[in-house]
Amino acid sequence: MISDLKLLGWSQFFNGQLDLEEFETLTPLRLTEVRRRSVMALTPALERMEIALTGDHVATDMAVGDFALTDGERLIRLLDRKTVISRKAAGLQAQAQLIAANLDTLFITTSCNHDFNEARLERYLAIAIEAEVTPVIVITKADKPEEMAAEAYEDRAKALYEGAEVLLINAKSPEDIARLEGYCGTGQTIALVGSSGVGKSTIARGLTGEDIEVGEIREDDAKGRHTTTARSMHRMHAGGWLIDTPGMRELALHDASEGIATLFEDITDLALSCKFSDCQHRSEPGCAVRAALETGELSEERLERWRKLMDEDARNSESIAEARERGRKFSKMVKNTMKVKKAKRGE
Repeated sequence: MISDLKLLGWSQFFNGQLDLEEFETLTPLRLTEVRRRSVMALTPALERMEIALTGDHVATDMAVGDFALTDGERLIRLLDRKTVISRKAAGLQAQAQLIAANLDTLFITTSCNHDFNEARLERYLAIAIEAEVTPVIVITKADKPEEMAAEAYEDRAKALYEGAEVLLINAKSPEDIARLEGYCGTGQTIALVGSSGVGKSTIARGLTGEDIEVGEIREDDAKGRHTTTARSMHRMHAGGWLIDTPGMRELALHDASEGIATLFEDITDLALSCKFSDCQHRSEPGCAVRAALETGELSEERLERWRKLMDEDARNSESIAEARERGRKFSKMVKNTMKVKKAKRGE
């Protein structure tokens, strides 16, 4: 069974979480789709099955790519994740929204037109770095760049983070799609993130052979029609798995401070040399960051993007933590109330 599970991305990390009884009586699954009241999953034999969510299991606690155990009818428990990427839920909700679990590589897609945006790419990079997932920036439409040469977009992406490979491609070219397959071998899992209209569906089709509809680009703003509406996992030609995600127009960070610090290592290193440990890098004397601005070593634009991500992450992380604490207190109150009622009934 373990050899078959390796096709799904199983490793010793997951095997070590099973005790002998679970190993003998339960079957591991990998979730390929999370619905409101059920999940779709693949068995070690790569057979698809649907399992209804019962008891304490709720859809919001699960992500495409999760490994779980089943008795054949029910979902018994989720296994700990090796990696996970999430965001603060869109809107006013103070909660985290899971995007994908147990990833090896995150393909961050953009294109050689108005969609290219350093600040947006940095958000995805911070999430990948925080999750310890390998980030790869994939820039599409290299065959028809707008405003500047395709190589100029490539240079701008490379300047963001030296730890990320940058690939300039034509998503409709089989030769260019083949360049991505080194990340897509047996047991590997990747996810595609990025705005709608940059070629995510075209890349997904090239990697999987599945006929995924591609939206058209509106010439006035380069924003494609939203074509993918739910996260799902698909087998790739190279043997690995692709988790496709909707184009996310609002990507709010949370609990990503270490990822941001690594992404902006030039700024965080400078900050260590500031005269005051609580320096805000605005007008304080002895500020190494301001000194770097004056010499041209650091740009004002990059500093401002760092500030915005740090402020947003701190704000969202605090609100989510507060919401979780309220939820824990409410759950404890309900349990205590139930205990009192049972005691009165003599149970």
